[in-house]
Amino acid sequence: MTDDAGAPEYKFRLIVRDSRLADGCTLPDPAGALSALEEFGEDIFFPRPGPPKLCTQQYGGPQVAIVTGSINGHPVSVTFRRTDGCEISRWRAMAPLLGATHGSRGET
Repeated sequence: MTDDAGAPEYKFRLIVRDSRLADGCTLPDPAGALSALEEFGEDIFFPRPGPPKLCTQQYGGPQVAIVTGSINGHPVSVTFRRTDGCEISRWRAMAPLLGATHGSRGET
């Protein structure tokens, strides 16, 4: 996760086994991250094709978060940005997974 080009990069780790947090988690709020994953499921990482979305054209900031790993045996490699209203909403939904750095909870 980065806050801005040239800013320090933050790396967090969430480890879940059998729907429970496992040793080695480095997220500031691992329970919140697990709750977000349970609430939104893997669809947040694997959006289904459909009709184009109408998104507000607002800029939420330069933050970028790259989530890699696996969920339910499926490899994950997803980028979160705050480039429009839809992406800001997606970012806020998964804020606990993105860590507690500036912007990760949706503030600008």
